[in-house]
Amino acid sequence: MASFAAMAFPADRHIAFERNNAVYIANLGGTNEKKIADGIFPAISPDGTRVAFNTVEKTSDASYVRHIAVTDVATGKTTVFKDVPSDNSYYPSWTADGKQILFTTRPHEVWDLVAINSDGTNFHVLKPGVQNEITRYSPIWARDGQSLFCQDMTNIYQLGLDGAVLSQWKIGKIVPKGDMSGDGRIDVSPDGKRLLLSIDMGEESGRKDWDGPLPALWSFDLESQKTTRLRPKKLFGWDGAWIDNNNILFLSRAAGEKDDSIYRMSVDGKNLKRLIKNARFPSVSAP
Repeated sequence: MASFAAMAFPADRHIAFERNNAVYIANLGGTNEKKIADGIFPAISPDGTRVAFNTVEKTSDASYVRHIAVTDVATGKTTVFKDVPSDNSYYPSWTADGKQILFTTRPHEVWDLVAINSDGTNFHVLKPGVQNEITRYSPIWARDGQSLFCQDMTNIYQLGLDGAVLSQWKIGKIVPKGDMSGDGRIDVSPDGKRLLLSIDMGEESGRKDWDGPLPALWSFDLESQKTTRLRPKKLFGWDGAWIDNNNILFLSRAAGEKDDSIYRMSVDGKNLKRLIKNARFPSVSAP
């Protein structure tokens, strides 16, 4: 995929991403890659000084222990949140002020939505999982830190801090022929007005080297309830993250390639540029 325009990148903003079970950071332009920790699902703090992620430790009985951890980018110091009452935690998300981290954890047979201060204190459950209730995936804070968004593969929800449903949208209704998997990603625009959704489309991919549904990125306007497909023609896109209100990062894989790459694009489908090869799960520091 080619770049359609030359673009300038601020030097003080950074991308965090995953490669081969390790966490890296790079400049927003995709340069100066640096490994900072072993782990998966990185989420860079809004000010770019820290990265939250999942540690993955294989135990003697061949099972895995997964904790949330935070690494200071400048010093390399890593704090693992081992006081969380579970050895199976996933998918950290920062509040806009960088003071709290939202994630999912499984202390019993169901997944809870929980939060903790970014220094590892004040762990608390926002919404406990319920037996025989579908798991809420892909949690992310609203920009004001007073609610969160998540999905259960059928609906997207906005939940209050008490776990109550504030809003609910059926995925197949707001995106015809679309649904979400358990790892379908949600991101909130910097102005808090739109969601960026990673949707699996009920469409033929048209590629011999691609198994499964066609992945597409959609913007959902929370006020108008209108969805817009974000793509140049034939672009496969998923794991989207807002750079600012007009530009996004996402993963894609060109025909014939074996590895995913991080791309940048404006929401009108222009200015497409590959930034980082062989990378997964991008997040970006705040504007």
